[in-house]
Amino acid sequence: MHILIVDDEETARYGIGRALATRGTTHEARNLTEARRALEKHPVELILLDLNLGSEKGFDLLKEVQSHDPRPYVIVITAHGNERTAVQAMKDGAFNYLAKPFEVDELRLLVRSVQDHLELRRQNRGLRAELALTSGYGDLIGASEPIRKVYALIERVAETSVTVLLTGESGSGKELVAREIHRRSARKEGSLVCVNCAAIPVDLIESELFGHEKGAFTGATGQRIGKFEQAQNGTLFLDEIGDMPPETQSKILRVLEDGLVQRLGGTQTIPVDVRILSATNKDLTALVREGQFREDLYYRLQVVEINIPPLRRRAGDIPALISYFLQVSAEKHGRSVPELEPAALRRLAQYSYPGNVRQLRNILERLVVLQTEGLIREGDMPDEVRFFVPSEKTEFSGTDLNKFFELNYKEAKRAFEIRYLCHALSQNDNNITHTASAIGLHRQSLQQKIKLLELHRYPLK
Repeated sequence: MHILIVDDEETARYGIGRALATRGTTHEARNLTEARRALEKHPVELILLDLNLGSEKGFDLLKEVQSHDPRPYVIVITAHGNERTAVQAMKDGAFNYLAKPFEVDELRLLVRSVQDHLELRRQNRGLRAELALTSGYGDLIGASEPIRKVYALIERVAETSVTVLLTGESGSGKELVAREIHRRSARKEGSLVCVNCAAIPVDLIESELFGHEKGAFTGATGQRIGKFEQAQNGTLFLDEIGDMPPETQSKILRVLEDGLVQRLGGTQTIPVDVRILSATNKDLTALVREGQFREDLYYRLQVVEINIPPLRRRAGDIPALISYFLQVSAEKHGRSVPELEPAALRRLAQYSYPGNVRQLRNILERLVVLQTEGLIREGDMPDEVRFFVPSEKTEFSGTDLNKFFELNYKEAKRAFEIRYLCHALSQNDNNITHTASAIGLHRQSLQQKIKLLELHRYPLK
């Protein structure tokens, strides 16, 4: 580890250098000019920075290094009684602080902590590099068996002109699959036009899809080109197709059959050459049985169906997705890519993600925005992740009463609490607040119980 000691007092630099001689290679700087020169010359990973450098201010260097990649860790040194200044420095990006006079052991302890963080950084970067080489398909991330089956289907249908129905839970990545099909198709030079059928009011959806002429209805002050015409020679992606009104369904079927559209209020039929991809998180066969979705349209849309697996069924892809979303979120918000504490990674890996990939992306973006030390810890996880209890099986089922009564009182009490709380959490979708209310505990008390009993080790059967 390369350590830069920035202090205008020679004796202070000497003392710190001797104390850290076995921790790495030390470099010294009397002022900001020498410090900048050392940073250009050496791969500095830790800066011990006195904030008071005579006529210069260490804060200036602290702010400058925040934009370095990789960003060095900074431990600021302040005079006794200036802890308020040190706290401000930590808000500005410092890792920690020391107040003069300090003990050598205190200095070494902080440096050891930095070394631990650096090792985590190296492990995380190694993982990201490995994942970049082994996982992914275009903009899709993952190498698990379920997602590989999706990749294989994309390969087989992309070059054809068949209609494809994408099914799967909300947030599982249906639009990304649609984009990948279009990108690999013969229509890739044309436009991919996306329409969310659930987001458009019923009285406007036909105007949105087919366009309208001036005066077609109140408020139609000019001609409008519809999505079908916009997608000419390209692909039209109809998301949430299960929410399309029945009267619009019949018009979509007509376009699929004869390749013609007619704008609202118009008399001319316009030929369109468009490939249709559609998606839904609903059971269209059930909607057909209930008379809410046209059976003939269903079969026209479902020439090929690709089911996108939920994230909980492709848990092996979670590390790759975490690496990708950390990078994307950091770039989006102008932050350095944070490291993940192993315990935090375990929590993220075991969570069930009812909101699928979209939920994981949002969780990581929030963590990137809120982290201040360049490290995401287990305690930074949102409650639903931090206190999640998997729901597959338990070590102690509670059904073998003879075995239960062989336990001593303390063991039996613990076994009962584990089973009782696992069941309560499962019944309330692992929501801490709802579970606490249902069983008559305070929320904080339930959180303490979950941690004390290590409930993540005892998933419910």
